[in-house]
Amino acid sequence: MTETQTQEGAPAAEEAFEPRLVAFVCNWCTYAGADLAGTSRLQYAPNVRIVKLPCTGRIDPLFILKAFEGGADGVLVSGCHPGDCHYTSGNYHARRRWTVFRELLSFAGISEDRLFFSWVSAAEGQKFADLINDLTEKVRAAGHFEPTNPGRRALCP
Repeated sequence: MTETQTQEGAPAAEEAFEPRLVAFVCNWCTYAGADLAGTSRLQYAPNVRIVKLPCTGRIDPLFILKAFEGGADGVLVSGCHPGDCHYTSGNYHARRRWTVFRELLSFAGISEDRLFFSWVSAAEGQKFADLINDLTEKVRAAGHFEPTNPGRRALCP
């Protein structure tokens, strides 16, 4: 009997792919929404690792590249709804930065389909849970992250 066969002789089921997600979230809105989802005991996929920052406007694009370099299969950036930023305009800065960041993603061999943006307020625990479940399914369908330009040297040493 080989390692890939069960006692009955049928092939063993392959281990299901569980994507690794990293979420860079705003302290004031999305993190509070995630906290509400937890205290409300809402069920969502455990595949996400949350990195709390004061504001989405403070997210350095290198954080996102480092997350992919560290093995993330998908990255979420989420903060306050536009116009509701605790720091007045941080989420507007994040949106503008994204338009410039697209070219760097492409150069690094990362598909835009692996980076997600969302706005979740502190009162939207259910929206946060639904978002994480949806992103987990999308990344699971996309498969494990493999850079499209594997021959290129990593941008982040």
